[in-house]
Amino acid sequence: MNFEVEEASELLPFLLKSMPNRSRNSVKSILTRGQVSIDDHIETKHNYPLQPGNTVTILKNKAAVKQEQLIGLTILYEDEDIIVVDKAAGLLSIASQKEKKQTAHHQLMEYVRLENPLNRIFVVHRLDKDTSGVMMFAKSEKVKRTLQDNWKRIVKERTYVALVEGKVEKSEGTIASWLKETKTHLMYSSQEKNGGLRAVTHYKVLRSNKEYSLLKVQLETGRKNQIRVHMKDLGHPVVGDKKYGAKTNPVGRLGLHAKILSFNHPTTNQLLLFKSDVPTTFIRKTK
Repeated sequence: MNFEVEEASELLPFLLKSMPNRSRNSVKSILTRGQVSIDDHIETKHNYPLQPGNTVTILKNKAAVKQEQLIGLTILYEDEDIIVVDKAAGLLSIASQKEKKQTAHHQLMEYVRLENPLNRIFVVHRLDKDTSGVMMFAKSEKVKRTLQDNWKRIVKERTYVALVEGKVEKSEGTIASWLKETKTHLMYSSQEKNGGLRAVTHYKVLRSNKEYSLLKVQLETGRKNQIRVHMKDLGHPVVGDKKYGAKTNPVGRLGLHAKILSFNHPTTNQLLLFKSDVPTTFIRKTK
């Protein structure tokens, strides 16, 4: 169910107006369950500001058919060893202290158990809650271990797009530093060895204007918050990333999207490549 936004409004009043046959409590619970997406991200805030041109989509709830029970997740590929998904922004990869069920991991666990209650899903790598795009899960402990122990050899390409603040003048470049985590879970970057992990990020400007730049970002290493920290180092934080210095949030989410994941299959060794479309809001901001 899609609704086009014609005039500026807050999300809850817009939904109440768009679904007059539903009670206020029913509409609120649809929001709270993460069944509302705006353009390309899940939104649960009642007062989220809508702008003309936004598309608001009501996603079917878990009681729907097998594939459609997944909220904020689309399965791109599945076999007996792995599941590759396209994750929406706003969905946690794995459980946190506050949220146990509305996660990619929990939903996929429920999904595979429909076939066999003994089936399980294993986390191989993560995407931040507010990052969208391609991620992979394993269906056994053995496959998980194969992937994690040989990650650098198996993974052939990890490409992201980042919408960052300001016009990036240098058309391409590489950022390298050592990243270490503080006690408050903030990653910080140092040009000197600081007991942290070495991180290398390559970027290329795809398009830009005075306010924003859209970058293609390739990871040589996969450290926690790596792109976000390195964009701050570059002097162009990822939009919506208050934690690492952003002052604007024009897309209502973190401006980071995992576009391509390419790897050799852990069992067959076949080269696989999966893509997720760049969010249209990212492109719109750099016209």
